[in-house]
Amino acid sequence: MYSNIFDTHAHYDDSRFDEDRDELLSSLSEKGVSHIINCGCDFKSSLTTLALAEKYDFIYAALGVHAHEAEEATEEDLQKIAELYKNEKVVAVGEIGLDYHYDFSPRERQIEVFERQIKLANELDLPVIVHDREAHEDTMKLLKKYRPKGVVHCFSGSAESAKEIVKLGMYIGIGGAVTFKNAKKPVEVVEYLPLDRLLLETDAPYMTPVPFRGTRCDSAHIAYTAEKIAETKGIDVQELIDICNENAKRLFGIA
Repeated sequence: MYSNIFDTHAHYDDSRFDEDRDELLSSLSEKGVSHIINCGCDFKSSLTTLALAEKYDFIYAALGVHAHEAEEATEEDLQKIAELYKNEKVVAVGEIGLDYHYDFSPRERQIEVFERQIKLANELDLPVIVHDREAHEDTMKLLKKYRPKGVVHCFSGSAESAKEIVKLGMYIGIGGAVTFKNAKKPVEVVEYLPLDRLLLETDAPYMTPVPFRGTRCDSAHIAYTAEKIAETKGIDVQELIDICNENAKRLFGIA
């Protein structure tokens, strides 16, 4: 069994954990999980995320308005979330970004809300956790304009796109997709990616790696993602996990 696993992106406030949330979270340390960043997506989930971070020492909070929620987010919501960043367990602005696959919110509104939150992150000296789905051009425009510190999570782009992000000093989050049978692009990204720019994540309860694809994901599943990445990079699995743990602590300012 591995140790020192840092899951840099999860959603344990999701309803799929309602039946056994506390039991599951209490068991993760026995499975080698040392740290988790739980991510809010709107005002309500930012509150539930912060409550989890305050309850569990090993959980930290990222708060923000997701692309899917941009249209529904009010000015009051954005201001209320901004107040929550004062809490010491909040380590990032996220999950924020652009999603042109679903277009749940108009693109202009997505860009407006994303830009506002990047600027706030820079003002607060906090990293951003960025969602970029089929919106790479507009995402990169804003990242190049404001140059925040942070991570593009659940990275789905090409190795060339990853190079652009690394040039900005940002990190790439790799999750269960790298284990999928058709994972040509994620594997190419891992092959290119410098070890000091790599973060491990689940996006729990989503993106469960093989061999558990199709079931609910939790942070212990990172072991399978790490094995695939370590195999691709030609290094020891525990060494990879330890490197990614240090990367995450450095980015999120966790001792």
